[in-house]
Amino acid sequence: MKQTPAFSRFIGVLVILLLAVALASPSFAAERPRLYTNQQYIEDVTRETSLPLDDPKGMLAFVLESLPERVKVYPTENYYYFYFYHAGTRYGGNIRLDAKDRDEGKLHFAYFPELTEWVKNDDLQYRLLGKDDGVTVEKIEPLIYRVTFGAKSVVFELNDLSKLVPPPTALGPDDQYLGPVQDESGIRFFLVFNKRLKLFHYLLDETVTVADELFPSRATNRILIARRTGFAFYDEHRLKRKILIGVHEANGSVNNYFDGPFDQLPDNFIKGNELRDAILAVEPHLKGELDSHGGSPDGASRYLIGPYIYYRDEAELLPIHECATDKKIPRDLYHACFVVRDAGDDTDDSEAKPAPAKPGKGGTKTPAKPAAKKGATK
Repeated sequence: MKQTPAFSRFIGVLVILLLAVALASPSFAAERPRLYTNQQYIEDVTRETSLPLDDPKGMLAFVLESLPERVKVYPTENYYYFYFYHAGTRYGGNIRLDAKDRDEGKLHFAYFPELTEWVKNDDLQYRLLGKDDGVTVEKIEPLIYRVTFGAKSVVFELNDLSKLVPPPTALGPDDQYLGPVQDESGIRFFLVFNKRLKLFHYLLDETVTVADELFPSRATNRILIARRTGFAFYDEHRLKRKILIGVHEANGSVNNYFDGPFDQLPDNFIKGNELRDAILAVEPHLKGELDSHGGSPDGASRYLIGPYIYYRDEAELLPIHECATDKKIPRDLYHACFVVRDAGDDTDDSEAKPAPAKPGKGGTKTPAKPAAKKGATK
């Protein structure tokens, strides 16, 4: 068939449009990853550097001056983490805009030589800074703050997950959704409280692409291990959801980014006293000792929500699966299989205390000890 000039132009425009759509598709729009080299690492650890490590305000100036004019704070307890190398040592630290006192102009600042499994280190520098220290914290709009010290100002955009809710298929009739969790590992969770069994669960948020690769354990494909973070999930039978059941012990012992979401509660999104009431349902003897965020009034401690096991080998996770598939376990106790208690939970409730504050990442809590009991004991 003979093609007219008009038909040829139409075909040409159609090809251009189809190409534009293809280029806009996710497969074409995805960015290339950043490349990290050993050269950069060696040059950082061998560089001759000078820092005022004994002067927290001098260190705050160093951190702020090293940042761009605007940054994003992803973790939901509002920690902006950083690290640097000095004298051959890697230091970690954070700037925290705590939901309880940021509107009062307060800023939490910490830095320390990072923990390792071979050298334990308590050399933490921490300061609560404010107007009297020359530090200004200004609320620009909800969840956006400007921090100024000296001549440098940085805008901190906190993570707005206020509209995030779990899919209806992920919640059971006994579940109360307490809020979204963005962990410093880059993994997102939904914090849920089972009101009947009085148990907490961290559910994997799969409404976004999970920033890790999950693969089945050797024993069962119900247990999924994350390659990058070491998080272990259980793909449960009754609801369409994956429950966090394990954190690798090596990460918990050094308090790194993969030590579990216990220290990234949904502080900006807690409704009224829902979190405190859930904790008191589990630990009624703490009545009068907790604020709405589950912390002590003086801020020295915070109740630790860590219902998962700290494991070294994936075989340690198998008793959870055995519990979930055991026909002798009453049906109404099924979800108790995914909450692991340590030996301390066998003591009288009056002995339980909120988790003591620990510097670590400059945070408010200490990681839970690895579970002395493996599997479900509820």
